[in-house]
Amino acid sequence: MARIMMLGPIGHGKTTLIQRLTEEKLVYNKTQDVIYTDDFIDTPGEFVQHRHFNIALQVTSQDASLLIFVLNATAKEQVYSPNYAQSFNKPVIGVLTYIDIASEEELKHSRKQLELAGTEKIFEVSSVTGDGLDELRKYLSEVK
Repeated sequence: MARIMMLGPIGHGKTTLIQRLTEEKLVYNKTQDVIYTDDFIDTPGEFVQHRHFNIALQVTSQDASLLIFVLNATAKEQVYSPNYAQSFNKPVIGVLTYIDIASEEELKHSRKQLELAGTEKIFEVSSVTGDGLDELRKYLSEVK
């Protein structure tokens, strides 16, 4: 598997998603550090929420082969700017989290956000129920 960088606001499920994908014990560990593991780079939510940290995301992305824009499917606010994915010279996919509690209207709204951001493919997952994780795992295992 290639090294994958997770981006997303605070509380959108980046770290939990990594823990589920790697079958680690789910432990909430809020940090404002960039965390490198063998396969993942976990970035602080503040880096997406405060645009003056954008340069840190750009620099860190150079260590990744694939970027994942993580978005809580119940989020109402606009998180990613239109065509934001094109500011990185890497493939970017989107992952909607919290699908187990999102309405169909919220899912539609969130999918649109990720499409407008320029993600190449969108996955829908629940880190609680495990829905969608097998499909995402399969896709990530095929990324070189």
